[in-house]
Amino acid sequence: MTHAWLVTGPPGSGRSNAARAFAAALQCPSGGCGRCRDCRSALSGAHPDVTLVRTEKLSIGVDEVRELVRKGAMSPTLGRYQVLVVEDADRITVQGADALLKSIEEPPARTVWVLCAPTADDVIVTIRSRCRRVGMRTPGDADVVRLLVERDGVDPAMAESAARAAQGHIGRAKALARSEEARVARGAVLRVPARLTDLGAALSIAAELVDGAAAEARKVTDELDDREKKELQEALGYGARGARPRNAAAALRSLADQQAARAKRLRRDALDRSLTELTTWYRDVLAVQTGAVDPGQVPPSSAGGSAPEPRLINVDMHEKVRAAAAASTPERTLACIDAILACREALEHNVGEVLAVEAMLVRLVGAAR
Repeated sequence: MTHAWLVTGPPGSGRSNAARAFAAALQCPSGGCGRCRDCRSALSGAHPDVTLVRTEKLSIGVDEVRELVRKGAMSPTLGRYQVLVVEDADRITVQGADALLKSIEEPPARTVWVLCAPTADDVIVTIRSRCRRVGMRTPGDADVVRLLVERDGVDPAMAESAARAAQGHIGRAKALARSEEARVARGAVLRVPARLTDLGAALSIAAELVDGAAAEARKVTDELDDREKKELQEALGYGARGARPRNAAAALRSLADQQAARAKRLRRDALDRSLTELTTWYRDVLAVQTGAVDPGQVPPSSAGGSAPEPRLINVDMHEKVRAAAAASTPERTLACIDAILACREALEHNVGEVLAVEAMLVRLVGAAR
């Protein structure tokens, strides 16, 4: 068995699920039946010899990696291998990669590392050069539609619309198919280009997008933060009489820092979804401008077996897409796409969210003129 694997694929390709399934198969006496105790416990994260790592922070630091290396040096207790699945290997810092390198270069005999990342280039070269690579691809619309209908009981028409909008991202497709709130939020983002009339509108919309991302993050974190704080206080021995155990303040500060990092990542993820939706609009406009897509043509069903023809992602807005394409040029549309990509890159380099989104929208206003 190869001691280190790198599973790559775009968001929604299932790289994390594939890594978990591989970990379960390594422990399963039948090679991955999916039904035995080893498979079930490995997939749920309860198997003592399968470590699943998914950070809620923006990075995985050296201390966390050292703890993983220590775990990887141990012999398996019940299973056939000691398997460590790092779902966000692209978030490992340079110092963390240095700590991981020796374990991958000289691994224990029964230890297997499974690293996941969007692309191989997202992982430091010294790590990826020592891993066997497995590339995942984005599932087609027909596959996503079939999954939503058969597994989740979604109406076929809704499933097809959600699959097209999600561009192969199964989790996003499920959210769009089952949540009216998610569909409304997506529609609001797609209306942004029409609202960008001047500089004032750009600054106002930037505040809306950032505030919306923050509100979405708070829905997840508020209740979770309170529960984690109460559980930590109980573990530290806070009593009914107001007892404050030694080192409690430091532990609470550490928890608060972790929660702040998680909230920041969730805000960035929500913003990134908005930027992705915005990109689909300009993609459709460019497709019409270059003649790649006829906006008046009814798109074929995703259920067919043959490869689908190029079509609009936002087919329900084809008239508005046609009007926007006629009012601009391909060069201006490409400038808008470049502005969105620059915003995403700025956010990855920890530029302030408001500043990055404002800069993007100002560029979109300029490109429209």
